[in-house]
Amino acid sequence: MKRMFYSSLGLVVVALTFFVFNALSSLLFKGVQLDLTEQKLYTLTEGTQQLLAGLDEPIELYFFYSNQAARDMPQVRHYAQRVHELLATYTRLADGKLKLHVIEPEPFSAQEDQAAQMGLQAIPLAQGESLYLGLAGKNSQGDVQSIAFFALEQEELLEYELSRMLHALSQTSLPVIGVMSGLQLNGGFDMLSGQAQPAWMVMEEVRQQFQIESIALTADEIPESVSVLWLVHPQNLSPPTLYAIDQFVMRGGKLLVFVDPYSEFDTGMSMAADELQARASNLQTLFEAWGLRLRDDVVVGDSLYAMTVGVGSEQRAVRHLGWLNLPKQALSAEDVVTAPLQNITLATAGVLEPLEGATTLFTPLLQTSDSAMPYAARRFAGLRSPTELQADMQPTGERYTLAARISGPAKSAFTQGLEGQLPGLKQAKQIQVLVVADTDMLRDTMWVQVQDFFGQRLPQPWAGNASFVVNAIDNLLGSDALLGVRSRAQFSRPFTLVDRLRRSAEERYAEKEQQLQRRLMQAEQKIAELQTGDTELNVSMQQQATIQQFMQERLQIRKELREVRYQLNADIESLGTTVKVFNVAVMPFILTFAMVLIGLHRRIRRMHTEA
Repeated sequence: MKRMFYSSLGLVVVALTFFVFNALSSLLFKGVQLDLTEQKLYTLTEGTQQLLAGLDEPIELYFFYSNQAARDMPQVRHYAQRVHELLATYTRLADGKLKLHVIEPEPFSAQEDQAAQMGLQAIPLAQGESLYLGLAGKNSQGDVQSIAFFALEQEELLEYELSRMLHALSQTSLPVIGVMSGLQLNGGFDMLSGQAQPAWMVMEEVRQQFQIESIALTADEIPESVSVLWLVHPQNLSPPTLYAIDQFVMRGGKLLVFVDPYSEFDTGMSMAADELQARASNLQTLFEAWGLRLRDDVVVGDSLYAMTVGVGSEQRAVRHLGWLNLPKQALSAEDVVTAPLQNITLATAGVLEPLEGATTLFTPLLQTSDSAMPYAARRFAGLRSPTELQADMQPTGERYTLAARISGPAKSAFTQGLEGQLPGLKQAKQIQVLVVADTDMLRDTMWVQVQDFFGQRLPQPWAGNASFVVNAIDNLLGSDALLGVRSRAQFSRPFTLVDRLRRSAEERYAEKEQQLQRRLMQAEQKIAELQTGDTELNVSMQQQATIQQFMQERLQIRKELREVRYQLNADIESLGTTVKVFNVAVMPFILTFAMVLIGLHRRIRRMHTEA
């Protein structure tokens, strides 16, 4: 009886202790957060914390979430909770400058009208319901910024998108983009077609979102009002112009520059006697000071990412090794400029490399596959057919960088100043420069089809080239704190063994795919050679024989690919069976055996105690 009384008293004491601990922790540790997640999902980056600390005026945040509509969507509910908790963290660290409103917009309600008015987008569901999962913010001037819908597949960009929106709301005036271009981005007279051309669509996309100020390529000063300088195809710039660009970067200006070893679409009437020199652009003097270089007279070719183009009057489809369609795996998943994009196209792009001993950080944004090699740029000047490149293709196994972010401390390229100019800054603690080794990617032909609709030009993009430019400018426009907010990995606990099996099979798949592509190139080259035959009949017969042979090889390779996939599924299925057996039989047995041992151990101890 006494033992039961003490046991009951002990339970009461434990319950009271637990209650007191929770009450005290709520009071003493309010606002304290311990993030034990592997990827620090609930810990804001230093850049975001700096941005929140610098808010001067209050901002109202409206989180619209259809909780009832998502009742049968656990993945959406989990992500909505993730967004809500992150917003709560923002609010807590903003020291009263942020106020969060959580709103569930019912159908045909005033809240739903408010969501639509603030730029949010609803996803239609079954039974006539709509799903809202977005955010709107309003500053003291009444300016509104919104995230129309939080896409689940963009979770790694969540913190950046929130911080970007807050940064935009904290600005009192629109920033200015300075444009210096050796190409006719604003339209003009095309020497090849002999007709007037409208503005390039990429320029129209940028103009819709930013304030543009045109700057001549002969300018010896960059206006103080310019926040980001967009420099395209700089050819033969004078020392005063180079000095102006250098000092703009030294004093904290952000630079987006497109250079090119061989510009396919440069139709200007250059005074250079050599065609290669007439089509090339570089910033060698500035690049060397900032820790990088554009390899001289080199164009990169890639047998894996080569585009299919039409040649001749019949528009016969062939693969152009110098024109690249970069898929998502060729774009940096760690940088907010490229992470949301699916593909980017380039034509006769160059190679960027970091210089040894550079003080800056060289971060690749766009890269080739390892089935690439450098060609002499002069090879493209007299290229009659893209098939001519295939005979020389010998992949080096190296991935070449086509675009990069340059950041960190750097010295001026004019440490001794420039005669006739005022003394300038000799170094900068932090520069932000994005360099792209291709200008052709800006041309409409490379990324968009433009439809004319009653005089209105409607773009139908098939590549992310314009999005890359807009993302780059948007990112560079952010404060140094915002530039420090990088995308983070998605929260996941992958089955590493399954992933390893899948990667192994995909490597074999890629190898077979490359074999198929090499055979395709050989067949196309053979057909091109046969077209120089003596008689049309013989040419046709030999072409048919070559194509028939290639089709048989392709069928055989597809069979091998199916076997690889079948073996992959078999390996994963076997692994799944093993895991099930372990969970259903082995693990319970181990736990039962452990409990029996613990019970025996306690019984033996009790017997020794009683003895």
